Amino acid sequence: MAARRPGSPAPRCLPPSALLLLAAVLFASSPSARALRFDLESGHTKCISDEIKVDSMAVGKYSVVGPDPSYPDAQLPDSHRVSLRVTSPYGNSMHYSENVQSGHFAFTAVEAGDYLACFWAPDHKPPVTVTFEFDWKSGVTAKDWSNVAKKGKVDMMELELKKLEDTIKAIHEEMFYLREREEEMQNINRQTNSRMGWLSFLSLGICLSVAGLQLWHLKTFFERKKLL
Repeated sequence: MAARRPGSPAPRCLPPSALLLLAAVLFASSPSARALRFDLESGHTKCISDEIKVDSMAVGKYSVVGPDPSYPDAQLPDSHRVSLRVTSPYGNSMHYSENVQSGHFAFTAVEAGDYLACFWAPDHKPPVTVTFEFDWKSGVTAKDWSNVAKKGKVDMMELELKKLEDTIKAIHEEMFYLREREEEMQNINRQTNSRMGWLSFLSLGICLSVAGLQLWHLKTFFERKKLL
């Protein structure tokens, strides 16, 4: 490890506000995520989860891809359909569609946690593989910025500043959310350690009680046989 020369300036760490701004700039300047593509065999189920905070907007759209990629506009066969159910962390249904080739959904999260989107394809003989695309966004990425620009009549620079502001707010809220989750995990760990301690004492008491009963039984047995 190299030593710092005398008189040379000490390395300076960026303040938390600068780090937050840097992360927001990187997040805002990153390209938007493309839709995910999955293969689903008929009669099977595939689930995707996303952790969403309370009062966060979530939007999603999905569509079945044709079996022949060289003809994307060709009519899809009846076997290429999927069903979708989106559920909250507590099992409440947020969206449901059955035997469709495309669709979309949007909702505001009322529960914090992992939301589950499960796709399944109906049984078909012979089995077929259904390919579909799924685009799921939540939080800042779910906002329709083009619509915001049209309604507010703002220019591109102001729109980028609005994006940056919302991104900073989202990162700030995410930091508080992670801090709350950390406190919850610490409380669970403390409760688990306390319960394990009581369980250890209970197990020790049971072992001592069984050992005492065995000694009493042996003593009684030997006294009956007049060995003691």
